[in-house]
Amino acid sequence: MTTRTRTDVVLLAGFCAFLFFYGLGQFGLVGADEPRYAQVAREMLERHDWITPILGGQPWLEKPPLYYWQAMVAYSLYGVSDAAARVPSAFDATLLVIAVYVFLRRFRPGVELDGTLITASCAGVIGYARAAGTDMALASTFSIAMLAWWGWRESGKRAYLAAFYFFLALGTLAKGPVAPFLAGLILVFYAVAAREFRVLVKTLWLPGVALFCAISVPWYFAAQLRNPEFFRVFFLQHNLERFSSNLYHHHAPFWFYLPVTLLALVPWAVFVAAALVESTRLWWAERSSNAPANENCETQFRFFLLLWLIVPVVFFSLSQSKLPGYILPAVPAGALALADYLGRHLKQEEDATPAKWLVVLHAVLAGACIVPALFAGYVAMQHRLPRGHSMVGALAFGFVLAAGVAFTLFSRAGLRVLRFVTLIPVVLAVAAVLKIGSVSLDQTLSSRPLARQIASVETYSLPLAVFGVRRETEYGLAFYRNQMVRRYERDSVPAEEHLLVAPENSRTEVVRQVADRRILLLGHFAPQHVDYYWVAAAGSGSPH
Repeated sequence: MTTRTRTDVVLLAGFCAFLFFYGLGQFGLVGADEPRYAQVAREMLERHDWITPILGGQPWLEKPPLYYWQAMVAYSLYGVSDAAARVPSAFDATLLVIAVYVFLRRFRPGVELDGTLITASCAGVIGYARAAGTDMALASTFSIAMLAWWGWRESGKRAYLAAFYFFLALGTLAKGPVAPFLAGLILVFYAVAAREFRVLVKTLWLPGVALFCAISVPWYFAAQLRNPEFFRVFFLQHNLERFSSNLYHHHAPFWFYLPVTLLALVPWAVFVAAALVESTRLWWAERSSNAPANENCETQFRFFLLLWLIVPVVFFSLSQSKLPGYILPAVPAGALALADYLGRHLKQEEDATPAKWLVVLHAVLAGACIVPALFAGYVAMQHRLPRGHSMVGALAFGFVLAAGVAFTLFSRAGLRVLRFVTLIPVVLAVAAVLKIGSVSLDQTLSSRPLARQIASVETYSLPLAVFGVRRETEYGLAFYRNQMVRRYERDSVPAEEHLLVAPENSRTEVVRQVADRRILLLGHFAPQHVDYYWVAAAGSGSPH
């Protein structure tokens, strides 16, 4: 290992450790999906069941098992916790970073460190690397598969094609048939546009197809045998119906993924856009010249990255159900396109200094990252940005960062220091969220502090129910208390003595729900505007 390689490894290890792993438990699981996925893995581990995902003691067949398997391993090693539940995504993001470095070192030497750090520091990658869920598992395995396919396309080595099928199979275990379907779309569009029709036939390599089936099919087969409703629930309901209808109330306008993609590529979005425009122009110029296919492999690679970025965004824009994490598999393509752009311009001394308008826009975007990071906790609590001296100070800090980025890029070093100066505001923004905003985020977005407060007044363990609260609260309490949470609206009022979490000032409605049973207000959790009650067993006496 050369000195440069050792330096690269140390840098990448340090950035991955900080960006993906540091402070994973600073605030609790948020949203509905994080605690739900974490609890499914816990229940599977407790039952020693590696086939059927279980939630609340019942099969929960929405997602394949890869995340659950990884979380089960993490729980076995570190114990069950919110931090352990997020370790799989952090690990998958690290695996993606390693794959990008290896690929660029082998096929595009000179920009391997730039491309890898750009990938690792995209907002979308950092955010989902720190979340307990399936999105990073799909993004990582899918992206590695696409890199492996291009490695085969450029080198002709079947080992890369085998790796393509291997990681595509893992992607199918991460989130279902969307992985091979998206890969197929990208490769078909590439073959047609690049006039490389034979590449599709060669891609359908029977040993690779057999490897894909050997890895991905057994779980689906076993899940169907164990659960006769699996095909209907998983394929028809949570794949086809989710795409074709607003079944789960995640509707958004067609253009939703345009700003989402730009945000996921922050702070690199400006230069990524410039790289994609230039790549398109170069590809079109070569195609218009009627040059033979394969004549310029680098130009074809740029177009491949363009399709890799655009196809998932367009595909999911057609879906009636939209969530931000769906387009995460496209983000590494943008980072790689920027790495290619840097390599191309740094080869020529006169191109080392970018256009002034690019520098200004990039500097403003990079410096602006610190403002929402400083006020993440405040926004979570107040649902708005603050005013007054604190906002002025944050804007001034952002301006100083932006000016420093711009000044450095306008120097003779130019693009050579793009990676270095841009990572400074990224690191500061992540540190600000973890150190300044984590307590407020925990109090307002996670059920962890609520569960602790309830436990502090509980003299013995009781069943728990909720009424009129968000799904996030229901699933969060189920994970942090490790018990099935009943919902009055769905499961009716439990007959036995239990605890109840309901919106603040809703005692009158609670009394109406429990009829003649005694209730006692135990406490109030102000950050989330909920109260929690003790409810007596049915027939125990007159109400208080």
